[in-house]
Amino acid sequence: MAFELKQNLKLSQQLIMTPQLQQAIKLLQLSRLELVETINQEMEENPLLEEVSAEEEGGDFNAELEEDTQSTENADVRQREKAAELTGEGDGREEFDWNNYLEDYGPVGVTYGQKDTEAPTWDNVLTESKSLPQYLMWQMKLSPLSKNEIKVGIQIIGNLDQNGYLCATVAEIASLENVSEEYAESVLQKIQELDPPGIAARNLQECLLIQARMMGAKRNPIVEAIIRDHLKDLELKNYLNIARKLKVPIREVEKAVLLISNMDPRPGSVYAEEKIQTIIPDVYVVKAGDEYKIIVNDDGLPRLRISNFYREIMAGLTDQNNREQENGKKYIREKVQAATWLIKSIQQRQKTIYKVAESIVKFQKDFFDKGINYLKPLVLRDIAADVEMHESTISRVVNNKYMHTPRGIFELKYFFGSSIQRVSGETIASKSVKEEIKKIISQEQPKKPYSDCEIVEMLKGKGITIARRTVAKYREMMGILPSSKRKKYF
Repeated sequence: MAFELKQNLKLSQQLIMTPQLQQAIKLLQLSRLELVETINQEMEENPLLEEVSAEEEGGDFNAELEEDTQSTENADVRQREKAAELTGEGDGREEFDWNNYLEDYGPVGVTYGQKDTEAPTWDNVLTESKSLPQYLMWQMKLSPLSKNEIKVGIQIIGNLDQNGYLCATVAEIASLENVSEEYAESVLQKIQELDPPGIAARNLQECLLIQARMMGAKRNPIVEAIIRDHLKDLELKNYLNIARKLKVPIREVEKAVLLISNMDPRPGSVYAEEKIQTIIPDVYVVKAGDEYKIIVNDDGLPRLRISNFYREIMAGLTDQNNREQENGKKYIREKVQAATWLIKSIQQRQKTIYKVAESIVKFQKDFFDKGINYLKPLVLRDIAADVEMHESTISRVVNNKYMHTPRGIFELKYFFGSSIQRVSGETIASKSVKEEIKKIISQEQPKKPYSDCEIVEMLKGKGITIARRTVAKYREMMGILPSSKRKKYF
């Protein structure tokens, strides 16, 4: 057996994740708030980036969307030529004209966006409200508690969750403050007397019992008995069983249940510090006649350009020695390239969102015209084939992006869904089926709600055939209780 060496020539194609491509992919999947944060961070790190004021702004992103293919190709050719110059390839001589290069990015350089519109300042719309711990601390300091009791009370208040329930045990609180469990329990009872009623309870039963004891003249012993011993029957609305066990008339049980239903099972939620996030649409859909126009929302995004100030800096580098001059040029070259990539990546992101939104509107035109019952089944593959992009790109585009339409604000993911076969052979979107189920339940009688089997039969009468377990799954996804818990006896 002989061994020999051979040379083979093989051609293959590989996708190389260049830094520019990685940045474009990263920006594409960011939400609007994350994009603004990323742009501001880049402006802090790259001195060549600056924001264009409304007076100086000369670019218009919507106009760029209508550029023909030839103009785009010419721009790409020019960019590749500049990139080739930046590499320094050639005979080793300096052939790069910095003055002419920086002139391309003067006051009317690469920009994007629309003109700012007047809007009210945030200090006119935002207010600060007291949190639950602040409210309880204020009450505790007004109460006749000793210094040691206040210390234990601070530990109790600090261990409350957003619903007002105590997360730590009495033993843990006593250990933290080096007191006995009986002392910590006595302080806990005093904290439970504060407002809102039911605060600092360890479970739902204790929370409701605290509120029952604080009812004053309306205090009902049957209410406390039901909460203490018959919570399970109360959940199942088995009032006859409760009346039988307590040996009281059913009417008395109904009165007690009415009082319990007015109690708050989450007393601290009113003061919970919830972050209110305003949804800013990425795309506007405006109806013009029988057609719909797509407008990409650039308001609030910083308009970027490459600073012309560094032309003067480059001119000053010629008076320095060769080493300092090369280091300065290398630094500015890298920053110019990074700034150019960022600006073009943002522009490409906006164009991609425009194309995807336009395709969604085309597929779901019946929804915009007639409503949710005409929402069509749609998957990422359909949009990807229409705009000639990969499914992963479409997935990144629809992630955390919102569309403002004449029918309301929707997340782009809302328009995608599986299909269900009708009896006639046509398909219907699963969201339309959910809407039908919601509509049926909204029209039921409170004392005789529809069961899942009855909903299945009613849907079948409308040409929609689905299993009972599918109805139950859709109902749970919409947060609708089963018929036994929706039933109202009085």
